[in-house]
Amino acid sequence: MPGDEPIRVAVLDDYQRAAAGLADWAALGPGVAVDFLDRPVPPDEAAERLAPYTVLCLMRERMPLPAGLIAALPNLRLVVFTGARTHSIAFEALARAGITACHTRAGEGSIATAELAFALILACARHLPREFAAMREGRWQETIGTVLNGRTLGLLGLGRIGSRMAAIGAAFGMVPIAWSPNLTPERAQAGGAALVTREALFRASDVLSLHMVLSPATRGLVRAAELGLMRPEAILINTSRGPLVDEAALIDALRGGRLAAAGLDVYDHEPLPPDHPLRALPNAVLTPHLGYVTQATYRMFYEDTVEAIAAWRRGAPVRVVAPP
Repeated sequence: MPGDEPIRVAVLDDYQRAAAGLADWAALGPGVAVDFLDRPVPPDEAAERLAPYTVLCLMRERMPLPAGLIAALPNLRLVVFTGARTHSIAFEALARAGITACHTRAGEGSIATAELAFALILACARHLPREFAAMREGRWQETIGTVLNGRTLGLLGLGRIGSRMAAIGAAFGMVPIAWSPNLTPERAQAGGAALVTREALFRASDVLSLHMVLSPATRGLVRAAELGLMRPEAILINTSRGPLVDEAALIDALRGGRLAAAGLDVYDHEPLPPDHPLRALPNAVLTPHLGYVTQATYRMFYEDTVEAIAAWRRGAPVRVVAPP
């Protein structure tokens, strides 16, 4: 536990430069110096640039904290990450080094992500990015859209977000169906969808939206074979995690016209490189991992982060991640 010695805090990946104004960092006292880093720290520079810091504040999975990097940070004593869970931190290494790890509350992420997912569906179905660009360039009516009413909304995963998607889809007149490894007919009905087989989900969906947690078992859950089951006029939406989908197979399907469109908010590598092939595909609607990015969620994240640092300094840390 720290005493009264000055400590340095790094708030990492503050892309929108919002963190400073969404919590009372000054309440931590004059003995705490807070730096807000608004650009990603390259992995090969991380050890040197982060070495002076006592506290690292991580925004979800934006920056991984592997065992090798932890070992190279001699002053690190506290890690606070936003959200309730993450797979990008080596918690075992933190525990071995005696470094405390705390998390924040989850916020309204499930609501915000479902809303963004449906925005992506509408953008794909009505070709909105192309029409937005055409209007700015003086052109008029270049595409023909698709009505969602009466179409089948497939949900790969029917937890909090998937169930909310089912409700939104039903409000648009869509027919929700769902599959996940442990989903039962009763739970599917309670979530507002009909349970179907895995193969039927891919074959029947006019829109397929992914809502699964990334794990070794779900990585690459959607590969070329699954994409091959889908209709050429179907739309795939991913607001969960990029590696759920074989990215190369998806790009190939979009290029070959074997899939009408994809609405993506998540990627294998984030931020998405400027020259990534997805950026050049006209039938890929892309957003920069905005699913959870809302004023209310960010305010909760950063207020909870300040609270966690203050509590740790008092010797009574909150929302501590138990050692594995």
